[in-house]
Amino acid sequence: MNREERRDLEALVTRVDAWITQARSIRSQRGTASDVVQESVEHLQRSTLALHRGGRIAWQVLPINPEADVRLGDLLAWSRMPKATSEDTRVLRFLAEELPTQVRAARSLLGLRRFLSSNRRKEGAFAAASHLADFRALSERGQLAPRLEALDVPFLRGGVDASRSLGQGLIPLETYLPELIGRPFFLDQRRVKELDVAVSRIRRARGQEASYRDAALKAGNGVREAEARKLLAEMPLDRLREATRDRLRTAPLANAGVTTVLDVLNLGGRITSLPGIGEKSAPQLLGAARTLWQTTFDETPARIDIRGRTDEATALLRALRAWDAARSLAGGSALLSRADELAPLADRARSTGATSMALYPTVHAPDPDMLRQDIRTVCDGAARLSTTAPRGRGGGNVWDDFASRPADYFSLLSELGINPEDEAKSTGGLPEEIVRAIRDLGLKTDHLKVASLRGYQSFAARFALVRRKVIIGDEMGLGKTVEALAALAHLSAVGKSHFLVICPAAVVTNWTREISAKSTLIAHRVHGPERDQAMRSWIRRGGIAVTTFETLARFQDRLSNVQDLACVVVDEAHYVKNPAAQRSRRTAELIERSPRAILLTGTPLENRIEEFASLVGYLQPGLLEDVAERNPHRFRRQVAPAYLRRNQEDVLDELPELVEVDEFVPLTAADRTAYRKAVAEGNFSAMRRSAIGEGRGSGKVQRLLEIVGEAEDNGRRVIVFSHFLDVLEQVADVLPGEVIGPLTGSVPAARRQDMVDDFSAARGGAVLVSQIQAGGVGLNIQAASVVVICEPQLKPTVEWQAVARAHRMGQLESVQVHRLLNEEGVDQRIRQILQRKKALFDDFARRSATAESAPEAFDVSEAELAREIVAEERERLLSDQQGTPGPPPKERAGP
Repeated sequence: MNREERRDLEALVTRVDAWITQARSIRSQRGTASDVVQESVEHLQRSTLALHRGGRIAWQVLPINPEADVRLGDLLAWSRMPKATSEDTRVLRFLAEELPTQVRAARSLLGLRRFLSSNRRKEGAFAAASHLADFRALSERGQLAPRLEALDVPFLRGGVDASRSLGQGLIPLETYLPELIGRPFFLDQRRVKELDVAVSRIRRARGQEASYRDAALKAGNGVREAEARKLLAEMPLDRLREATRDRLRTAPLANAGVTTVLDVLNLGGRITSLPGIGEKSAPQLLGAARTLWQTTFDETPARIDIRGRTDEATALLRALRAWDAARSLAGGSALLSRADELAPLADRARSTGATSMALYPTVHAPDPDMLRQDIRTVCDGAARLSTTAPRGRGGGNVWDDFASRPADYFSLLSELGINPEDEAKSTGGLPEEIVRAIRDLGLKTDHLKVASLRGYQSFAARFALVRRKVIIGDEMGLGKTVEALAALAHLSAVGKSHFLVICPAAVVTNWTREISAKSTLIAHRVHGPERDQAMRSWIRRGGIAVTTFETLARFQDRLSNVQDLACVVVDEAHYVKNPAAQRSRRTAELIERSPRAILLTGTPLENRIEEFASLVGYLQPGLLEDVAERNPHRFRRQVAPAYLRRNQEDVLDELPELVEVDEFVPLTAADRTAYRKAVAEGNFSAMRRSAIGEGRGSGKVQRLLEIVGEAEDNGRRVIVFSHFLDVLEQVADVLPGEVIGPLTGSVPAARRQDMVDDFSAARGGAVLVSQIQAGGVGLNIQAASVVVICEPQLKPTVEWQAVARAHRMGQLESVQVHRLLNEEGVDQRIRQILQRKKALFDDFARRSATAESAPEAFDVSEAELAREIVAEERERLLSDQQGTPGPPPKERAGP
């Protein structure tokens, strides 16, 4: 090799050596950068928080602090470095690892080495030099030098303004943290700090809840003690003798002027100072008195009488209100649910010293406004809590609060254990294996706003969840609506989203109100002019769609496309007892498609066992067999897995007394004339109306005026029911004072609720006039404590439903029911026939394996009843006068 060749080789080796050095530098700095980026990614992953809402991950949260600024700066710097392709990586590895061997071999031909190298080494050096020459030529064609220059960019660490960079999408965070997708929503430091303070306050309140509860328990026992002392103050000394089987002499006590058991207790140790009381008899007398005291106390509930406002009852209400303010947080309330869900956000912000929080939405994320509202709810709730003191100090009249929500207060008493429920009755007598499964289910009440569910209500909700498709037939007034809502709230808490309520038009407004007032679920009114928009909103957002049996037909196709319909609730389910009816078929189709269904009805049977079998058949086909046998015992056994019913007297010890009075009214001359005319015409409807159709000349109207006048004197409000529209109009005309109505089937559902609201706000003596079918179903009319039924109804359940509108959970007054009955004629005949009906269905439902007292009946044709009564009355009234019973009744025997 000559000098020029050696010069060329030296230049080649120098050029390649520079590429090697540059490649090694690039690999080194990229390796260091990769390590830094990996460390930053791991740090950010550790900092990231999954924020839940409703049991599902709604947001991924990244705290923003100075450290996060640096780490995100690393990712930004890395993202700005030129990307190395796989070919780049291969070339860099070749340059850094393989080519140096060729360079060292080629150097054997340069300098003194060419003299010292062996022939074999020289041969290898010539081959290496040739290889380097080929590589240079290839590299120059492949633009190796510019590519190395492009890759040779230093990794410059430094912080960034994370909020701005993330908000503008400058950092491709999802490349490193796939859960952080899209543009984040930011919470600033002020809002996070406010949340932290609120969460801390709620946690402290939860820690203090036991003291609030103890204060309420003490106050409750104070009411019981006061009541027990009253009872002992009326208990004669003879009870001491009875308690000891006449082993004690009480004559010395009586001679000393001691007359009651309470007097003995009050004497205490001073009893030995009385003449005739010795050292032996004194402790025996005191022991017997204390035993009677304890027994009386144990059997005395803590009653709250709004008309008898004792100091003890006032103290109890204050304590309950204070406990409610604290325990609403510890009782599965919506506020506590939100606080528990948001607490990790506050904790992470505090532990990281975050200046803001970046929240990345998941598929389950609500609107950011909802998150802001959740934070506002927690902060406002914590602020209210801070003003609540133990033992109930606080603003506002506690009796007014009690009057506005008595059911909440009685629920609190039940939860305290002061007025415990009878567990056997609250479980409806279900088989033990079913009861065990229900007890094992923990009910999630995160989405409920009610202060506390009654034990029997929680049981009903869990029964529906465990058995999946059921009939809840609780007697009217026990809260079937909130039982169903509790089941839906639980399903929402475990991730379900779409629920459907089907009900009569009269109660759509009541359902939407109850959903909003007692849960955090969204109510969609799929009825009326906004129904199409409401349906679209429900499909998109989820929640509870409330529709009617009639409106259901309009949306049948769209409902079939809702894949995540979690539960169907059918209120007043006896509306679909006829399987041949179109509304029954549409409802049955939805029940079959939904994994869960809850049928609500206080009157599951009115006329036929077979009709109840249809309801059960929608839920669990084949459960009822051989219904035609009409064997009551077998029937009760078969329906047990799908049917739950409890009575008011079983589970509502605090319910005021129900006083039912049959008001037998003689026919006036005008009444008798009208009645005879109706009988002669064979007009059954006119016969039923005649005794109240003559205005002030009617005996029933005269008695009605007396009842309303007495109610006004006592500050009570009255609801008057009749089947007949003309009777209602006449009643509304003759009644003095404030009259609301008539509330009839033709009144739109929303207007019906407005009438009830107006009635509830009216003064004592106000009267709501209502058609019994319209006002007796679905509406809550606790404002009425006097109920008047103008004529006996042809179905017992119609009257029972109407009475239950007023005599229900939350009623504070005793309820008087006045049935206006004529002393002769059609009223008496209807009552006699209904008594026979009642005896028939009692055997099937008054005692059942799942409940007591389900109002159910057997075959009695109303048209046949009308013909029978008309014929008998024609014979009774007209045979003497005409000498013949007359022609058969005309076809005018409608109800």
